[in-house]
Amino acid sequence: MALRTLPVPDGLAGERVDVALGRMLGFSRSQAAELAASGAVRADGRTVGKSDRLLPDTLLEVDVPDARADAVEVVAEPVEGMTIAYEDDDVVVVDKPVGVAAHPSPGWTGPTVVGALAAAGYRIATSGAAERQGIVHRLDVGTSGLMAVAKSEAAYTGLKRAFKERTVDKVYHALAQGHPEPTTGTIDAPIGRHPHHDYKFAVVAEGKPSVTHYEVLEMLPAASLVEVHLETGRTHQIRVHFAALRHPLVGDLTYGADPVLASRTGLQRQWLHAMRLGFTHPVTGKDVVVESEYPEDLAHALETLRDAYR
Repeated sequence: MALRTLPVPDGLAGERVDVALGRMLGFSRSQAAELAASGAVRADGRTVGKSDRLLPDTLLEVDVPDARADAVEVVAEPVEGMTIAYEDDDVVVVDKPVGVAAHPSPGWTGPTVVGALAAAGYRIATSGAAERQGIVHRLDVGTSGLMAVAKSEAAYTGLKRAFKERTVDKVYHALAQGHPEPTTGTIDAPIGRHPHHDYKFAVVAEGKPSVTHYEVLEMLPAASLVEVHLETGRTHQIRVHFAALRHPLVGDLTYGADPVLASRTGLQRQWLHAMRLGFTHPVTGKDVVVESEYPEDLAHALETLRDAYR
């Protein structure tokens, strides 16, 4: 047996244990139910049954049979709502909807970008681990927007270097609670694993250097629409940095957002969207800039708050 520790992704909060576990580990529902029935599944240290519902911010511990412990595979599966924002012979930029991971992993084998591209017949680079070939950067499951994938080996090498050297222009729009002061600034604070919760990240002294630039675009009664430029690309970077400012993103309950405000806006996730991606094409050398509109849930939440002024 191998012990797996898995944070429950935002998109699976409220699901039954057997359904969620099947998607997270790539098991069938019956296999996941058998694991739960054997007492092999614990949520925050408490043994749970197959029909129990998972709460947000829960840490699962699963005793996985050795033969299944490292089973991760790409499943070719169409993803509703995922569109192609840009494409040529070397690069494809997808507009990823919320609830979709970049690639399968031991913590998630639900809908993925690589699986959707495979289902649509796209050829992508073979560089990288088998389950994340072609992936040069990632977006969180709970974050929507633009994500580049390499189709050729040359593009993979060039884009990986560009992200590492921080020459890619990554622009997000976020809705932060309250009104950040100053209205334009830079957050330069190291990010690492949260000292008490493995499924979260935090500003910690021993963390990796992390730099976020922001500008308030619009002030609303209880929040601010902010444009964010990422200089680095740490996991949950924008969410962690704004939470550290005591201005968590609206709807981001994991990082301290007000659940009343989230409910009022109808949000089921953090208000965060990768709205612009700019880079020098790794093969042609031309500048590529791709933009994305807000998805329906974020647009609705923003208009709900704007209506408070009217």
